[in-house]
Amino acid sequence: MKDARHQDSAGAVQAKPAAGRSHTSRTGRMAQRHGTDAHNDNEEIGSRPAETAGRYLLASVPRANMDQTVEEVITDLLSRKYDCLDIVCVLDVDEKLVGIIPLASLFPLPRETRIGSVAHANYPKVHATTDQERVASLALHHALNAIPVIDAKGHLLGIVPPAALLHILRREHVEDIHRFAGITRETHMAREAIESAPLYRLRHRLPWLLAGLVGSVLATFIMVRFETALSASPSIAFFVPGLVYLADAIGTQTEAVAVRGLSLSQVRLGLLVGGEVRTGILIGLVLGGLTFPGVWLAFGDLNLALAVSTALIVAGGIATTLGLFLPWLLGRLGSDPAYGSGPLATIIQDLLTLLTYFILVSAFIM
Repeated sequence: MKDARHQDSAGAVQAKPAAGRSHTSRTGRMAQRHGTDAHNDNEEIGSRPAETAGRYLLASVPRANMDQTVEEVITDLLSRKYDCLDIVCVLDVDEKLVGIIPLASLFPLPRETRIGSVAHANYPKVHATTDQERVASLALHHALNAIPVIDAKGHLLGIVPPAALLHILRREHVEDIHRFAGITRETHMAREAIESAPLYRLRHRLPWLLAGLVGSVLATFIMVRFETALSASPSIAFFVPGLVYLADAIGTQTEAVAVRGLSLSQVRLGLLVGGEVRTGILIGLVLGGLTFPGVWLAFGDLNLALAVSTALIVAGGIATTLGLFLPWLLGRLGSDPAYGSGPLATIIQDLLTLLTYFILVSAFIM
């Protein structure tokens, strides 16, 4: 980014002279600080990882001193060209960010009002190294079109504009879709996986599918373990595909919500888990209640109907718990929560559903 602070000084709102301090001396000090710090700030921004606030930062944005009037700020806005006009950043004499004013809130104000008295002090701000997903989350939570970016000392570097926030949200959404499908790396080629070389796709999809193969082997061992029950009542096997599918479907719904909801929600994890467990049990009760009379009438076996219905209830609770817990656990371990979705959760849900079903069958029938 070429001489970011020098560029900003040209676009800074001119300050009204304060008592005992000349206008020229203030702007001179600001220009001097721009000249001495620009190189360091640009190195700081340029050295950051690609998916941080520094990548999307715009330095040429409206800036106002606290003692300026609304009329002076508006005059400056109309006379200069900026890269983004969504918010006005209010600075103190040391050019540290003290507040912001959305452009829509500026124009209705009385023209003689001092900008410092109406600036929003409780606003989110980020550093150049802040992860892009965190930036977008703050913008959504605080209903802001742009997010200010500051350095370690609180000096304004610029803002992340609305177009960048939309771009970040789209990138994160596509990333989650890929990881939902078991694509491990988040790169440009991963986002465009449908156009990449077959060997590249194989390398990023195969690991989770190999884990699925291991899960299939374990599922076979579970079936073999309950061979006696299957031999005594072959109708037990008829319900395995339906139970596994419904458990996967319930878990997939929870995962789709949890993957992004965990990073955006402000609610404690315990409340989220409790709510999802209750939701899963309620879903299982409804599905089990609908299944029970059908199985009983079709097979004339009350115990089998009880086993299938109870398995649905338990599977619903397990699926929602895993669908929420796995993304949270991976997030705590420093990985993207989206890794908890898709193949990994499906493997575990299938195994637990089979194990639960055959244990219940053994209890009710054998």
